[in-house]
Amino acid sequence: MEKEATISGFYEMLEARGVTRRDFMKLCGAIAAAAGVSQLTIPQVAEAVESLIGNAKGNLYPVIWIEAASCTGCTESFAQVDTPDAATVVLEMISLNYSETLSAGAGFSLEEAKEQTIKECAGKYILVYEGAVLEGWEGQALRVADTPGTETLIEAAENAFAVVALGSCAVNGGWMAAYPNPSQACGVQQYLKKAGIDKPVINIPGCPANPEWLTTVLAQVILMEQVPALNDENKPALMFSQTVHDNCERRGHFENGEFVYEFGSEEEALGYCLYPVGCRGPQTKSNCGIVRWNRRRSWCVESGAPCIGCCEANPSNSGQNWVEVNTPFFKRHRDLRIGDFVFQPGTVALTLTGLVAAALVIHGFGMKISGRMDGGADFEKVRKWDEKHPDRAIGHYDVVVEKVPEDSEDQETKAEETEGGKA
Repeated sequence: MEKEATISGFYEMLEARGVTRRDFMKLCGAIAAAAGVSQLTIPQVAEAVESLIGNAKGNLYPVIWIEAASCTGCTESFAQVDTPDAATVVLEMISLNYSETLSAGAGFSLEEAKEQTIKECAGKYILVYEGAVLEGWEGQALRVADTPGTETLIEAAENAFAVVALGSCAVNGGWMAAYPNPSQACGVQQYLKKAGIDKPVINIPGCPANPEWLTTVLAQVILMEQVPALNDENKPALMFSQTVHDNCERRGHFENGEFVYEFGSEEEALGYCLYPVGCRGPQTKSNCGIVRWNRRRSWCVESGAPCIGCCEANPSNSGQNWVEVNTPFFKRHRDLRIGDFVFQPGTVALTLTGLVAAALVIHGFGMKISGRMDGGADFEKVRKWDEKHPDRAIGHYDVVVEKVPEDSEDQETKAEETEGGKA
């Protein structure tokens, strides 16, 4: 009876927030799909959610959200909710014990809440880390509450159940790691490996990261108590195993060779492929075209912009951040760099072509001045072989070719040698 009353109260809470029981079961089905389990387990997922957020004792899963070197764009992306839905309700029931941006508290009380969570909930909380890790000046490039940012990360990661690196800056440095990177920005996974901390790191790239990606990961970790299946870059495999190009609505135009070469053109109005104007979809792994943005209303390519590859982030190499790899955004090729000298591959090709053309022109003038182009070189009237073998001659001549004895040259040579000997 007590359990039934709890569940009843849970559904009353959902209805008060504008969420029907049907909407809730759809959410449970989405969670089951994200977790890679059978749809037959939806009732078990629903029971897990009910027990988590319907418990009168507040049996909530603690989350610590740390802002590092970032613009808080991923927080803004996650927080921009326009209408209540089942996912919103679930995530509102998470105990967000620490967040510099979203927490009501500040100063000493907020830092104390973080310390208490780390100590009292060891192994039972999730660390969401947004922004790049700054190693510069022994971690002093970023200080939080009079503590080096690197120490803050180590302290929070050591006792966490799992670490979520949210956004491309957290995955491998992103904007912060772009040249010249004076603060020595890097990603969470790379830094924790250096520090010898062995914790599951779930990399969710993007600038900003899509809120639905984080929702799915949190739901699976909290409700199923397991880390989602990851690819070789520790990114959720279900979200980051196919390229943007694979699921792009303009792919048919790509296959037909129909491209946009200039913005504002008729081809752009017809919705042709944006590859020539810098689209990085073929090299960027993400399901943006499926999940989309703003309640699945649209996404970058649908709105008319080429993909700029913001999900490209190699967690093992901060130098391979999406800014370094993909700028300038509306060019087909990335910039190349030799020291402080930046140039495009096309510029190199044009320069080499010009040098070769100039060399050929100079060579032509040299030939003319030396007279080698006046009349050309003397050619044999009759090939020597044809002259010796007129019956098997290859060439065709206006003069009659007389046969020269094959041994005549040898006889003349021997005669010269004999006369020389007598002399």
